Order: sequence, then C-alpha cells, then structure tokens
Amino acid sequence: MATPHLETPADAGLGVFEKWLSIWVAAAILAGIVIGNVAPDTVAILAGLEYASVNLVVAVLIWAMIYPMMVGVDFASLRHIGDKPKGLVITVVVNWFIKPFTMAALGVLFFKYMFAGLILPDDAEQYIAGLILLGAAPCTAMVFVWSQMTRGDPAYTLVQVSVNDIIMIFAFAPIVALLLGVTDIVVPWATLLLSVALYVVIPLVAGALTRRALLARSDGDETAITAFTGRIKPLSVLGLLLTVILLFAFQAQTIVTQPLLIALIAVPIIIQSYGIFFVSYAAAWAWKVPHNVAAPCALIGTSNFFELAVAVAIGVFGLGSGAALATVVGVLVEVPVMLSLVAFANRTRSNFPAA
Repeated sequence: MATPHLETPADAGLGVFEKWLSIWVAAAILAGIVIGNVAPDTVAILAGLEYASVNLVVAVLIWAMIYPMMVGVDFASLRHIGDKPKGLVITVVVNWFIKPFTMAALGVLFFKYMFAGLILPDDAEQYIAGLILLGAAPCTAMVFVWSQMTRGDPAYTLVQVSVNDIIMIFAFAPIVALLLGVTDIVVPWATLLLSVALYVVIPLVAGALTRRALLARSDGDETAITAFTGRIKPLSVLGLLLTVILLFAFQAQTIVTQPLLIALIAVPIIIQSYGIFFVSYAAAWAWKVPHNVAAPCALIGTSNFFELAVAVAIGVFGLGSGAALATVVGVLVEVPVMLSLVAFANRTRSNFPAA
C-alpha cells in the first residue's frame, strides 16, 4: 500500500500539482519514453515541425507554461530592491558571476578528462554545450513554486524574478556565446537571440500587458491577478507536463539504449545543483538573511530555466543532438534534487533570523 502524503506547513496553500510534483513529472517522463519507443514515426513528425531552427510544438508548450507565471511578475516591485538588498545581491552574484562558469568548468572536467575514455570527443563537446546552456539559464517560472514550498516572501521573490529576467534578456546570449567559444563550438548568434526573444522577452511583455489590463479593469485590485492566474494555472501545468513528455519522447531511444550515458550527464548537473545551493544558502546564513528570503534566493540559482535551455539547444544543435539530450537530463535531475533541497531548507529554518 502506498504511503499517504502527510501535509506539512510548507504544503499549506499548495495545489495538488505542487504537492505531488515529483509523481506528475515522473509519470510524464515515463510516458515520453514509452511514446518515443512505441511511436517513433509520430515523434519524428512532431520533431520536424520547426521554423528557423525552432520547434513549433515545443515553442507553443513553453509559452503555455511560462505565460501564466509571467503575469504574476510585478515589475513595479523593482522599486523595493533597496529594502532588502542582501538576498538580491547573493542571487545576482551566484546566478551570473558563478553558476555559468562553474557549470562550464564541471562539463569540461568530466567530459574532456574524467569521462574521456567513455565518450567520443565530438559527443563530449555537445554535452558540454548543453550543460553550459543549463548553467547560464537560472530559474524563472518554477521559482514561484519553490518559494511557496519554503514559505518564502512572495513580494521579494517577485523582485528577484523581475531582476533576473531583465538581466537574462541582456546577459544570457553573451555568456553562452563566451562559454561556447571557450569550448571551440561555433556560436549561431541569430538562433541564440531569437530564442531569448521567443522564450524570455515575448512572454514577459505578454505577461506585463495582461497584468496592466487586469489592474485597469479592477481599479488596481491585485486580487484580479490572483483570480486570473488561478484560472489559467492548469494551462501552465499542462504545458509543463506535455513539454516533459515531448522532450523525453524525442530522446527516448537514446535513453533506453544508453542508460549509462544518462547517468554520466547527470553527475556534473547534480554536483552543480547541490554546490550552488549550499554556496548561496551558506552566504545567506553568514549574512543573516531571513529564511523567507534566504531559501528562495538559494533555490533560484540552484534551479534552471530549463525551458529556455532546451529550446536553445534544439534550435542551435538540433532535436537529436547531445546538447539537447544534456538539457533534457537536466529536467530529469532537477525535480528530485529541488524537492530534496526544499525539504532541507524547511528543516533548517530555525538557523536563520526571523523575517
């Protein structure tokens, strides 16, 4: 008999999806692998639906997933940056001055040296490229879920996400280009910039316009935004699950035939995830940041904007590429890792000052 799920304080107010997140995503992964092996011709047709190196099906699903989250981003909250600068400083420093470079370094360490005898050099370059894309894309959409599960300050999380998104618009492509250049991979700037526009700029603008319209119709009542995002939340959930199914369907045969490869790719991702979390969390503890700011601040850097990383990997290197596979493995690893860190953050709440 299955062990019942016991509701903890961190679960309070969470929906069924968030409480059972690992189960839904695991089911989606399994469904994708089955579909990819049972109906490879259908998957090939979906993989061929692309324009300018962007898969249209993936694009629609990612928009569906991100748009509801972007409506909740309040750019007016940027005026509160100076109220609690410590958490924001840690977030920015870790996300943009540490994480991309440590991920690239781990990729080179493992795939050019430690795993050199197990992987062909050309394949190793692809996997390194996928890891770089993950490392340069800090989390956006799922931050709100992780923050809620640790009882984070929702207003401050909005500030962090808003600043992160603005930086990402300008910094993602140059950092990726720099790090890919270091690894001797040709950088297609047009595809990188197109992906940033499609998966960051357009959803942000659409969310901001929707937010403005909702506030105008409700005379500035924020509950209108809460009600709207509540109604369209199933769209985001469906987008996430279908995206996971599709991504694993694209890579299903590789996953089934080369399980060792999946494990090898997962190693640097797991090391990076736990390492970045504990660096951020320890910095917040040392700087006496309140837990409702410290936990989200550490989790933002740990989690990845895998939607963007996967989209760029597909657009730049192709659906069947090693880079795309590496970003998909990032999706596989992220959920259980993040849930374990959420649990750790909740257990260590008493070590931080009160809000």
